[in-house]
Amino acid sequence: MTTPIARRRSAELEELIDRDAAQFRILTGDRPTGRLHLGHYFGTLRNRVRLQDLGAEVFVLIADYQVLTDRDTAEHLDEYVTGLLLDYLAIGLDPARTVIFAHSAVPALNQLLLPFLSLVSVPELTRNPTVKDEIAHSRQSAVSGLMLTYPVHQAADILFCKANLVPVGQDQLPHLELTRVIARRFNDRFGLPVFPVPDALLSAAPLLLGTDGTKMSKSRGNTIPLSATADETARLVRGAQTDAERHISYDPAGRPAVSSLVLLAALCLDRDPREVAADIGDGGAAALKSVVTEAVNDLLAPIRARRAEYARDLGYVHQVLRDGNERANEIAAVTLAEVRTAMGMRYRGPR
Repeated sequence: MTTPIARRRSAELEELIDRDAAQFRILTGDRPTGRLHLGHYFGTLRNRVRLQDLGAEVFVLIADYQVLTDRDTAEHLDEYVTGLLLDYLAIGLDPARTVIFAHSAVPALNQLLLPFLSLVSVPELTRNPTVKDEIAHSRQSAVSGLMLTYPVHQAADILFCKANLVPVGQDQLPHLELTRVIARRFNDRFGLPVFPVPDALLSAAPLLLGTDGTKMSKSRGNTIPLSATADETARLVRGAQTDAERHISYDPAGRPAVSSLVLLAALCLDRDPREVAADIGDGGAAALKSVVTEAVNDLLAPIRARRAEYARDLGYVHQVLRDGNERANEIAAVTLAEVRTAMGMRYRGPR
């Protein structure tokens, strides 16, 4: 699926969501490799809450196994998983309407990886552009089998619950296209319509740069975490890269670092970035950073308050994950049984 086709289809899907979101089962998720940040919030998190509130059935995966795709060990998992849960609850994900679960807690999901691997070729895996990029930025000295088969594992994530809609960025389209291929091939090879062919819902979120002017990334340490204090946020914004020109304008191509800060303020204020830049005018970088700091802290204040409240009851927070794991296991067991039936594996040995 090309990007123009995906964009047209996404526009159609948004109309369908507005009419009847309940017809959609959505799978999305995060790797627990650090603290969620404003790029995550504007890129995916607030959209999850929107889809949930519209009535879609949302599944949020904590992809703990996939931490190992680009690193040798999974460090600080307890801390990062708890942090994800706190952020999810603080932004408004409701466990009564959204299933939050972890890879490692759903064995039947991961068993789907085996038959799915039989449906794809090694060349199909090696030429995936997203995998190539991830390999190029990998922390590992050699490419692991998990890295190479990452898109197939994602197909298992999506298809175990028979999700029919997956919110993605443009760079994730090749991954989802392989999921679509696997769903069609399984149904065709084994003669039963076990899996839906999921659609991509392309994100309309604009790109936010990190505080160093490069891609915002947990691994680069250039983010503003959702869990940052007001003082920490102010410090991070003060250290953000700008340029030597005093007049503030919104010019993403010509002034990417300044424009990213303007955009961040505009997103927090729900305003047009050109209007925000015009208001700052000749105030320079100091005025820009002051506006950004105030806008971010005002946006995050209620989220921080809810996060602190949940942090005082970690028993409840971890129960949310246990309940989500239980629900995911129920669904995965049914799907795996259907897969075994389709493959002729519903047999029993001697008693």
